[in-house]
Amino acid sequence: MTSFSGYLPYAFALIIAIPFLVLLRQFVHAYIKLKNQEINLLSVKSNSENKTHSYERMTLFLERIKPSNLILRFDKNLAAHEFIFLTEKTINEEFEYNSSQQLYLTKNSWKNIVDSKNAVIDLLHTTYESFNNSPELDEFKTVFIMNYMNGEDYIAVTIEDLRREILIIA
Repeated sequence: MTSFSGYLPYAFALIIAIPFLVLLRQFVHAYIKLKNQEINLLSVKSNSENKTHSYERMTLFLERIKPSNLILRFDKNLAAHEFIFLTEKTINEEFEYNSSQQLYLTKNSWKNIVDSKNAVIDLLHTTYESFNNSPELDEFKTVFIMNYMNGEDYIAVTIEDLRREILIIA
């Protein structure tokens, strides 16, 4: 029995330490669980912010390619074909710059944006081709705007679709 009495202080310390170790383990487990939830919440928030930013950037792109905004760009002394070349180049460059935004948009929204961009470029060319000779720039711009106004306002429709989608996301 003397040999057991030598272990008694250790057994007593172990009996007192076990509840503290269990509580410490529960505390650490709860802390890790809360930190994981915080990380998940931050990643969801970040993803939502990326989506919102993408919708904003693509709406800005669509606003910039509206014919009423396009005709204000570039020097007034350009020939109509030079204006078309520079406008198409600018539209394509800005589109390429924003093309990574498709990761955060729905397929339908991205398709509508691409279709709107292509429709504006097509309208530039068909308007130019409608003239028998090389038009003056002011005359070309007037007919270009009139052709857009007489057709479907596909840019406004696309922006409205983006607006509806962002309300669903937010």
